[in-house]
Amino acid sequence: QVQLAESGGGMAQAGGSLKLSCAASGNILRLNFMGWYRQAPGKERELVATVTRERSTNYADSVKGRFTISKDNAKNTVYLQMSSLKAEDTAVYYCAAEALTLATLSTRMYWGQGTQVTVSS
Repeated sequence: QVQLAESGGGMAQAGGSLKLSCAASGNILRLNFMGWYRQAPGKERELVATVTRERSTNYADSVKGRFTISKDNAKNTVYLQMSSLKAEDTAVYYCAAEALTLATLSTRMYWGQGTQVTVSS
């Protein structure tokens, strides 16, 4: 199994910044990618940003130029630096990882429990 420990959520004012962190642990053989998704009240979960093991990144159009995802492969940790925050960024942010584990010798997605980000206008 893979455990994802998120930290860094909280409250910020519009125009402000927050940084999220997520550390993966467990019997991991390989992390194909890690990333962040978010779900606002009444809306479906959506992709925010992902980063592959080779550090190739992908962003939702709504966050391009404002959010930056990065990854420390040695620590199995992914970061999301969020700047120029908007009220519409308010959501629960979920860390996700696609991992190959020793226990199952198969690849699947794992999810964190989520961390609340609230942006006041």
